[in-house]
Amino acid sequence: MHFTSGNKIKLLRNGAEYFPALANAIQNAQHEIYLQTYIYELDSTGIMIGNALKQAAMHGVAVNVLLDGFGSKDLPITYISELKKFGVQVMFYRPKISPWSLQKGRLRRMHRKIAVIDGEIGFVGGINIIDDDNTPNQISPRIDYAVLIEGPVLVAIKHSVQKLWHRMAWLNFKIANIKESAHKKKLVQPVFDLGVKVAFVIRDNVLHRHDIEKAYLNAISDAKTEIMIANAYFIPGRKFRQALLKAAARGVKIKLLLQGRKEYILMFATHAFYDKLLNGGIEIYEYRKSFMHSKVAVIDNKWATVGSSNIDPFSLLLANEANVVVEDIHFANELKSDIEISIQNAFHVTLETWEQDSKLKNLFSWFMYGLVKIFLSIVSNNDDKK
Repeated sequence: MHFTSGNKIKLLRNGAEYFPALANAIQNAQHEIYLQTYIYELDSTGIMIGNALKQAAMHGVAVNVLLDGFGSKDLPITYISELKKFGVQVMFYRPKISPWSLQKGRLRRMHRKIAVIDGEIGFVGGINIIDDDNTPNQISPRIDYAVLIEGPVLVAIKHSVQKLWHRMAWLNFKIANIKESAHKKKLVQPVFDLGVKVAFVIRDNVLHRHDIEKAYLNAISDAKTEIMIANAYFIPGRKFRQALLKAAARGVKIKLLLQGRKEYILMFATHAFYDKLLNGGIEIYEYRKSFMHSKVAVIDNKWATVGSSNIDPFSLLLANEANVVVEDIHFANELKSDIEISIQNAFHVTLETWEQDSKLKNLFSWFMYGLVKIFLSIVSNNDDKK
């Protein structure tokens, strides 16, 4: 993980802050736009961002949009054609979808949410292109985060989005259709005197398989006073669980803010670890007020991460993810304060309340965790046979 100094970073809470900032950056683009997202929903937000992309393309900006084949499978073909008609280049990451396939290749998704405009402004986080209030069977709005970034770290972010775009173009035999800006002048990133240290960390299936997990594990191992993690899908592996328990054993205060409203049945596997974590002195809070989509953490009031990666096998072993890691006291405390507000509105799962839950519920959580383990084992075996 490589940190660069002299960056400017702004925390964006939910789509209410993210989408206006993204739309403004798109509308002011001069040369090129890269947008990569897991979900693109054709609701009021999707239409607003789409209109901004179309207008940019009409003004000669090279607009390149990469969507995940599963996450954005419901985006109407007619709307995709409309975007292309205005000059927006649209491609899908692994468009072939089979719910019956256990081949790892079909299950690897592009889960990251990134935008880079003119190589000068970047956005990284966990927010899809979807309304905050678009929460079927849930109470709105959902809780989520992104960051707006300017500065030297954008060199790495832009390189990453371009590399993935070119790879998907090559795989889709669209080399001749790659639309790029004619603006070839090498941009010199501004260095802000009071800027912060930021690292861009990805998880892919080639050279960066464990980078995000290692960033977490290193920070947890170095923690001295406090670890605060807010994560929607929390099914940590053995190394991650042991790192948290070891930190708690040496006196580090640990708070986990997890999703209380289960979106998928496999999410109940999270409960399998509650007993051991609670007995280890780790505090657990479930956010049940609305849908929490957060993937953030703060450690020792100076280390923070915001991104798309959950702490579960699907994010850490299969998906294409992207996080930023920030070493800055002001930013870390700003994010921490926001997480604490959510914790105040969350249900505190104590050892007493957890032990009062039915044994059947605990048994079911272990059954779900067993299914996750079996599923991943089958996927790995099938992948080895390819």
